[in-house]
Amino acid sequence: MQNESIKYRINQMTDTGTSVNLVLSEDVELEAVSQQQMMLEAIDRAVTDKEVKEQIRPLLEAILKSQPQTLVKSYSQTVIQITMPKKRYEKMGSPRVGDRLLIDIRKA
Repeated sequence: MQNESIKYRINQMTDTGTSVNLVLSEDVELEAVSQQQMMLEAIDRAVTDKEVKEQIRPLLEAILKSQPQTLVKSYSQTVIQITMPKKRYEKMGSPRVGDRLLIDIRKA
């Protein structure tokens, strides 16, 4: 059985008085990737003929270099929603939006 502790960032918090609802998403730092790089990689995957790639790639690179560079940060994040009694929330130190929580996920 493998343990995996993941840091989550609190995105939203709702306090109903008796319970607290937290919406969390993985706290991941992403490496910026240019939109041009993503397009070239997609074309490399789509075009299977090596000769066609060699002819198309220089032309595409020239076209894409003339476009403004857009950096993209993408990652499929896990999102968790937790509802807990207010007393348990207070015992955790009453974390706020933007705070990070460490959650241990494993099969019981």
